[in-house]
Order: sequence, then structure tokens, then C-alpha cells
Amino acid sequence: MEAVLFYVLAAITLVSAVFVVFMRRPVHNVLFMIVTMIGLACLFILLHAEFLAMVQIIVYAGAVMVLFLFVIMLLNLDQVVLPSEKLKARYGVGIIMAMMMIVFLIPASRGLKSAGSVPSMPAGMTNTEIIARELFTTYLLPFEIASILLLAAIVGTVVIGKKFSK
Repeated sequence: MEAVLFYVLAAITLVSAVFVVFMRRPVHNVLFMIVTMIGLACLFILLHAEFLAMVQIIVYAGAVMVLFLFVIMLLNLDQVVLPSEKLKARYGVGIIMAMMMIVFLIPASRGLKSAGSVPSMPAGMTNTEIIARELFTTYLLPFEIASILLLAAIVGTVVIGKKFSK
């Protein structure tokens, strides 16, 4: 039953991700991206990563996508429609790239081992505690570098915004 649910969720997520790329109106792209993010969260739940699923929904599907929708509505990007003559070339390029990816992934997937069952958690530790321990011990330096980069991006955005507001 779990395998069937996985394949259904994976199919929904993949189809909505394809719609994100090929829909013509930006609002539709963002709405399908929200469906994709929710599908990913459901797949995290199947992997027993409940914390990551909630973060996926709250941060990505909730905050980031709502910001995208507000920007699209404020800039009135819904009126923009892509020209149809360029889409034919995009379909061709997309099909060629998909075929190349399949050709490269088939040999790589043969070397993968079956995951089998989900590994058990250490006794007395929750999923969130395991993630926190790894994040603040093993991956502390990349975590701090990412936070410094985000801070620099925020400062740069404020500086650029201040220049345009004058």
C-alpha cells in the first residue's frame, strides 16, 4: 500500500513540476509550484521525516510561494503571455534534454542498492533532535556560511532598494 501511495504522490509531484515549467501564465506556474512543494512534503512524510515535511510546507509552500504570488500580482505579471512560436523550440529542447538525462541516469541507477526498510532512530531521540544534532555539529560551518550569505543578500537588497526609492 505504501508503494502505491509513493508512486501516486511521485506522479502528482512530477506532473505538477512539468506544469510549473510549461504553463503560460506566471500565476499558474506558482500555483503548480505550490502543488509540487506539497507533494514533496507528502513524500517526506512517507520517509518518516515529519519535521522536514512541515518545514517544506511552512517555509516553501507557505512563505516563499505566497511571496511569489504577491510579487506577480503587484507587478501585474498575469497579463504577460509567452509567445507561442518560441514554445515549440522549448518543447524540442526539453524533450532532447529529458532523453539525455534518461540515457545518463539508466546506467547510474543500476549501481544503486535497494533502500529496503527505513533505518531505525536511536533510542530516545526524535527526528527533530537528530536533525538538530547533525545541523549544529557536523554541518555547523556550511550552516553558518549559508546564514552569512543570506545576510549579505538581505543587505544588498536593502541597498539596491534604497537607490531606487530616491
